[in-house]
Amino acid sequence: MSEKWVRAMVGDTVVVDTRAPMLFWEEKFPVPSYAFAKADVRMDLLLPRDDGPVGGSFFHLPKGAVAQWFDLHVAGKVSPHAAWILDDPAVGERIVFNWQSGIVDRWLEEDQEVRSHPRDPHKRVEALPSSRHVSVALDGVTLAETTHPVLLFETYLPTRFYFPRSGVDLGTLSISANRSHCPYKGCADEYWDAPGAPGVAWSYPHPYPAVGAIEGRIAFYNESVDTTVDGVLVPRPRSIFSQTRNRPGTA
Repeated sequence: MSEKWVRAMVGDTVVVDTRAPMLFWEEKFPVPSYAFAKADVRMDLLLPRDDGPVGGSFFHLPKGAVAQWFDLHVAGKVSPHAAWILDDPAVGERIVFNWQSGIVDRWLEEDQEVRSHPRDPHKRVEALPSSRHVSVALDGVTLAETTHPVLLFETYLPTRFYFPRSGVDLGTLSISANRSHCPYKGCADEYWDAPGAPGVAWSYPHPYPAVGAIEGRIAFYNESVDTTVDGVLVPRPRSIFSQTRNRPGTA
């Protein structure tokens, strides 16, 4: 159990209000979720339904079996499949919400707004300037190269190399419509595709202060590209984001 005061609002309507949320992790997925006691949820706003969603954002949907789905009805707005009860005795009859943008307007931990998913108390994120010589290539074509990267170390994830824009060959990339948000880094408002690798690169124009060193720089999913560090080709890491469907973004 967490001791955080957690609330969810749709407009001015408080949908969740709890001082005892359950923080849990689904199997083989590193991002936590909250499960709420029914007494802390406006159950009168949740309408049960029998069918699950077709498509949608895998990142925000349950990874295991669901015992019950709910639509959320607030002031004439209906959000299908906005909440569910997992078929998992460890979570019990608690309610889990979809954190995808557009369903709940605001999530608060104490009085601070949180987006995308709850913050993980075991997570640490560091952005460190470096003088390593780093390059990224795909199918033999160099996409980026620098001797002044910023290395971002994030618990559970591969090291990310953030390149200055001057070190990225934007002519090899095309602008993507994808956008994402990270509770630790901020809004990634820019994404790029490479041939055969959609959404492979991104940038945080205005990151949170704790990782301000990555501001405006461009990083790549090193699960999908070939990365060379100080002349040594680094094997592509395996992570939850090796499968593109697991990657966060607009959907």
